[in-house]
Amino acid sequence: MRLESRKLLEDIRHAVCEIQRFVGDAAFEAYAASSLIRSAVERQFEIIGEALSRLVKLDPKTAAEVGDFRRIISFRNILAHAYDAVDHRIVWGIIRNDLPRLLGQVQILLAR
Repeated sequence: MRLESRKLLEDIRHAVCEIQRFVGDAAFEAYAASSLIRSAVERQFEIIGEALSRLVKLDPKTAAEVGDFRRIISFRNILAHAYDAVDHRIVWGIIRNDLPRLLGQVQILLAR
């Protein structure tokens, strides 16, 4: 794997860990009530999507090993460009249901 690909995967890993740290064991209501936490989480999701977008151009084979990479990039675009239509419950569901799987995939790729 190219060094640049590893750097992008590490950026994704770090952003996922930051999101998990920001929300901790909080309930959805606490997340929804805190514009500070929501903003921080959304920024990290933008980093994840941008890193994957760059990885697709740089190393499409590695990017393809990240499940749902196209959906993740699309989610980043929604956060950046359709910020006024973001549904906090959808973001919360992604945090709780999809981020652990993404982290596992990225850690496997980094371990190679």
